[in-house]
Amino acid sequence: MNAAIDALGAVPSLLAVAIAALVSGVITWTSRPLLQRYALARPNARSSHRIPTPQGAGIAVISATLLVASAWAVWANVAIPPTLIAATVLIAVVGFADDIVSLPVLVRLVLQAAAVGAVVFTTPETARIVPALPLALERGLILLAGVWFVNLVNFMDGLDLMTVAEVVPVTAALLLLGLLGELSWPAALIAATLCGAMLGFAPFNKPVAKVFLGDVGSLPIGLLLGWCLLELAWRGQPAAALLLPAYYLVDSTITLFRRVARREQFWSAHRSHFYQRATDHGFTVSRVIGEVFALNLVLAGLAIVTARAGLATITLIALLAGAIAISIVLRRFSRPQAS
Repeated sequence: MNAAIDALGAVPSLLAVAIAALVSGVITWTSRPLLQRYALARPNARSSHRIPTPQGAGIAVISATLLVASAWAVWANVAIPPTLIAATVLIAVVGFADDIVSLPVLVRLVLQAAAVGAVVFTTPETARIVPALPLALERGLILLAGVWFVNLVNFMDGLDLMTVAEVVPVTAALLLLGLLGELSWPAALIAATLCGAMLGFAPFNKPVAKVFLGDVGSLPIGLLLGWCLLELAWRGQPAAALLLPAYYLVDSTITLFRRVARREQFWSAHRSHFYQRATDHGFTVSRVIGEVFALNLVLAGLAIVTARAGLATITLIALLAGAIAISIVLRRFSRPQAS
């Protein structure tokens, strides 16, 4: 155990973040010509971009994450679940196929459910969030939540640097929680390398983006991030696991319910998310991303306080503060800016 702790301390963690960033950046840069040729995202009425832009740089992010994490795991003698790696590769392949030729909705959902289910149902039975529930029911609910989480990350990836502004604070907080002993080492390891990979991708995705993640990136990022958060909940920190992705959860879920209520095709592309409406209301892309990033830092801080305090009162206060912070940002995004 001491060897694992030494290999997963603060300095090795920062080194892994830096290596993942470098690998991600190099692969993104070298793959751009191919993506420009074979995976071009052309603007339409629902797009936030105005010129054809290559998509599929998620290949770099996921490759860097898995390669560096696997190498680090061997060095630190830590076991990353093989099912997680296989499911991540599967869902990335599904995403890449959808980037090239749009797949039918049902096919996408079935394959996504297979990937999420493989991870959920191969987890030891001792991993529980609500022990009072029958195990099969709890795992079934987690499966549904996992499929939704994978898709909401994809839905929210509609603005330059949006996913970076979400994933970097969340994964950095998860890494810190791992170093503090509140998260399993495999999850902390994945969080660290995913954080680095997103940082390596960020320079290419800043406004105006030179390349997009594509489904090949957003879908497996959702799977990896969801698994890390699930590990946090299984370690007895469900409130922290809820606070970290709370902005994405609230924006996407409210938008989904609104579209269902209006009898729209909720699975199709649209510009109804709060962050998309903000750009229509006069917010610049940089300002939207800045406010989302700041909000996620606040939520990350609340999650860490909740996990470390271990008190019901602190947890309730943190959840309330997080809800208020999200409400303020969503309200601002919903109102036109004064000219």
